[in-house]
Amino acid sequence: MAISRRLPVLLVAFLWFAAGISASDGDADPIYIDCVEQCEKTGCVGAICFQRCNMTSEGKSVGDPWYLQEPLYIKWKKWDCLSGCRYQCMLVREEEREKAGDTAIKYHGKWPLKRAFGIEEPVAVALSALNLAVQFHGWVSFFILVNYKLPLRPTRQTYYEYTGLWHIYGTLSMNFLFWSAVYHSRDVEMTERLHYSSAAAILGFSLIVAILRAFSVRSEATRVMIAAPLTAFVTTHILYLNCYQFDYGLNMKVCLILAVVQLLVWVVWSGVSNHTSRWKIRLVAVGECLIIFFQVYDFPPFWGFLDAHAVSHAIAIPISYIWWGFIHDDSEYRTTALLKKTK
Repeated sequence: MAISRRLPVLLVAFLWFAAGISASDGDADPIYIDCVEQCEKTGCVGAICFQRCNMTSEGKSVGDPWYLQEPLYIKWKKWDCLSGCRYQCMLVREEEREKAGDTAIKYHGKWPLKRAFGIEEPVAVALSALNLAVQFHGWVSFFILVNYKLPLRPTRQTYYEYTGLWHIYGTLSMNFLFWSAVYHSRDVEMTERLHYSSAAAILGFSLIVAILRAFSVRSEATRVMIAAPLTAFVTTHILYLNCYQFDYGLNMKVCLILAVVQLLVWVVWSGVSNHTSRWKIRLVAVGECLIIFFQVYDFPPFWGFLDAHAVSHAIAIPISYIWWGFIHDDSEYRTTALLKKTK
């Protein structure tokens, strides 16, 4: 099949193209550094001041007793002194750079995105939440389909051999999108770790499901033999990130490898299979290539809100809908085939 032969070439081309594109670090700009330092001392950037710069290291207002502290859910919407100073200095510096005709640059590894309602990346949060709703709808409709609409075995179990795997997949997908929305709303160490750990978990499990379904593995013993080393690898990777060293570059490489391998497995399978919904696999493959491309290739945000990462989230929404459509079709396809064998 042509697409299965061209896909590795396209992915390599994407990665090589993306590797040649980089952005300067705005946090190394002397003007920006001086602005942040002055803000931490005075609590103000121009006419904008931050109340939390007048707090102690424990987060208490200077001169206020402990019982006047704000509740956690209110603190979550606000920002500490350093975060507020960095954000405001970034906006001021980018406005100066724009007037000078310079392009946007990254600050602390991120593009200068504008906040809304206390949310760091409002577009990414909204798209993650929408994708979460699509995933939930797909999972619930799959549950209803296999348990109430399709015939069941005399033991009241489903004929479809991969029902349990897809339930786990749906749970991990929703978990990832939940933490994705939380992380993009507030980037702190805890939310960052949860976001990237859940991403590695869903990608690792997706590869397991891809291998088991593509090779029609039905034996429990064989499934364990395939899943055990992959599960051990992903678990070790997550533990390494959280317990030893949080290496963003390493995590990016691991996630890319997991995504590309499972994508290749599905594409090759769709080329040799006579499945009635194999066209959905090919459509998802194209969408996944675009998602990988926009995850690797960064471009400055449009209007201060829409960056490459948000675009990848937007592409993922219809892809998730089509993917669950394939899962539904596959459950009907396999159930029909098994019922014919029993007659």
